[in-house]
Amino acid sequence: MISSATLKKNHYALSGRIKNAATISQRNPEEIKLVAVTKAFSPDIWQTTTHQNLTIIGESKVQEAQLKKQKFKDKKKIELHLIGHLQTNKAKIAVDIFDIIQTVDSLKLAFCINNVCEKIKRKQSVFLQVNIGSDPNKHGFTTNSIQIAAEEISKMEYIRLDGIMTIPQYGLQEKELKKTYERTRKLRDKIQKNINTNCRFLSMGMSEDFETAIIEGATHIRIGTALFGERPK
Repeated sequence: MISSATLKKNHYALSGRIKNAATISQRNPEEIKLVAVTKAFSPDIWQTTTHQNLTIIGESKVQEAQLKKQKFKDKKKIELHLIGHLQTNKAKIAVDIFDIIQTVDSLKLAFCINNVCEKIKRKQSVFLQVNIGSDPNKHGFTTNSIQIAAEEISKMEYIRLDGIMTIPQYGLQEKELKKTYERTRKLRDKIQKNINTNCRFLSMGMSEDFETAIIEGATHIRIGTALFGERPK
């Protein structure tokens, strides 16, 4: 597992790059939240991560996050995001574990989350995942269906629609990547203006492309490899 010293060094380098990208786009770097993606690492990674003041943590698998949370003693220190695909049969566990579910990709899943939350009388913060490039290998709403979904989900009493997220097609050239992120931002703007004013967050960008995402308006960047190195296999 990565040492605290190496993580501190990596975090410092990332912070500089985030500030530089924010400066280029005339944004306040404080607006940009770094989601530390700890999937596939041992449960001890959360402790190491929080010691470096990285308190927003992203996990892709519900059961893995559940195990890590059971072993982690400082639950109040972190904000936990689900950034992987969520099946409806795991919605109840996800609601119990995650502060924000970034990957709501169907109305069926949204209804399921709302029903779970109704029983425990608490609201769940969600982002809607959009498949901006219509990639057959990616989950998410189409650019047309997401607006209809946003209207329906905004009516649900126990869901709070706080943003949208996207995962771009792998291997895009810089010009196409920029265009993908620009389209995602404009889609978020349209939903926020016309459907739900709470929909203000924009989760896009990973280790290899977060600077482009920041320049195009990302509020949350999902960083794994650039912080922790290659994931264990």
